[in-house]
Amino acid sequence: MNHDNELDPVARLRAADPAADFEARAGFADDVVSRTLAEPLAEPAAVADLSSERARRRPRWLPYVAVAASLAIVGAAGFGIGASTGGGMNSADGAAPPISLQTGAGTGGMAPEMGGARDGAVQSGLGGAESAQSKMGAADMMHPYGFGRNSFSSKGLSTATGVASAYTFDARAASNADEVTALAAALGIEGTVELKDGAWMVGPQDGTAPSLSVSLDGILRFYFTDPLINPWKCGMSEQPVAPDAVVVEPCDPPSDLPGEDAAIDAMRSIIAATGRDPGAFEFASETWEGSYTRNAQAWPVVDGQRIDQGWSLELTAAGVHSVSGALAGIVPLSDYPVVSEQQGFERLSDPRFGAQMTSVPIALRGQTDIGTSEWVPPTEPPSTPVAGTSLSWPVNMVDIVSARLGLASQWQPDGSVLVVPAYEFTDADGGMWSVVAVADSKLDFATD
Repeated sequence: MNHDNELDPVARLRAADPAADFEARAGFADDVVSRTLAEPLAEPAAVADLSSERARRRPRWLPYVAVAASLAIVGAAGFGIGASTGGGMNSADGAAPPISLQTGAGTGGMAPEMGGARDGAVQSGLGGAESAQSKMGAADMMHPYGFGRNSFSSKGLSTATGVASAYTFDARAASNADEVTALAAALGIEGTVELKDGAWMVGPQDGTAPSLSVSLDGILRFYFTDPLINPWKCGMSEQPVAPDAVVVEPCDPPSDLPGEDAAIDAMRSIIAATGRDPGAFEFASETWEGSYTRNAQAWPVVDGQRIDQGWSLELTAAGVHSVSGALAGIVPLSDYPVVSEQQGFERLSDPRFGAQMTSVPIALRGQTDIGTSEWVPPTEPPSTPVAGTSLSWPVNMVDIVSARLGLASQWQPDGSVLVVPAYEFTDADGGMWSVVAVADSKLDFATD
């Protein structure tokens, strides 16, 4: 898996836990706690009553409850597809790729997890460069890979300013038990929705049955997994290596994976069950050779552009193994003043904005000397520098050849998420760089 698949690594780890089916002896947990803590556990904090928030808006789920039930997992192909979901293609196909303001090459696909995006603290380009350089060799730093020092040049960019629409994720409108219950029904989960530990939850959270969790963050990120459909878990060894050990036998990739259309249709069905219009999304299915699941991705499309907070699904012949996405809907916010292409270009060299390289130049993607070649251990330390040796201070020369105004998500300090105008610049080697396009007058530079 990679960051474009956007799956919670902790949840995936739990689902693949070889000891997930192992039951501890009675009293085991109490013994561990008593040995670990010097004093009894404190009572859990009371959860605030959200009745008033739930009543803030009339739930939109009620018309979809019957639809959701009809879309539950049925095995084999995974979903029963209703006529309302259509096929794998829709009017959003052909949308411009997403723009990301997060640090790190290649984050322009699914919702990025780099640079503290979850906390709303976007890592600056300089900060990211220094931390990355500490782990890279001098040869690596010579490559214009988004790190190190960059000198930007360009000509012919527009100097016209203007305004552009911005949007936001309306998380509170969807944060209620009715909406989570309907999503759970669409995924075939039975049980009562609970609000605890900062999330809506339904189903057991111990890996014994399908479960759903919806985080109370700015996009209501949800994650569903069915540990009973685990293509990586083939069985248990009859002779454990230790008395309490559980050994999982390796699996061969399945030969009966559903097709790409089936994975996309399953994704469309889930989106429809949430009350969202599948026609406002763009879909893709990318599965590598030897994969254990058929993957599908969905991006919300606004103003003809994918938004960098996408959905991801894993489908097997037995049904959906996992799916994640943003339960909150996207709503208009207001118009914002936007700097010109030339001013946006100048921000690439402004440490307040920290230029982000969001796509690696094609010429560099196949090179084997960027962390992929075999390491050869040295036989002696470097030679001692002589007097007057020049300091190695590599600077990448980056020639910007085009600019595109689009949209990118920005996490606020309180956890809310804005979808704001942003520029994506393309350099002569095919690399892409992004900066926020909103004018200084609407940027709050305060650190408090």
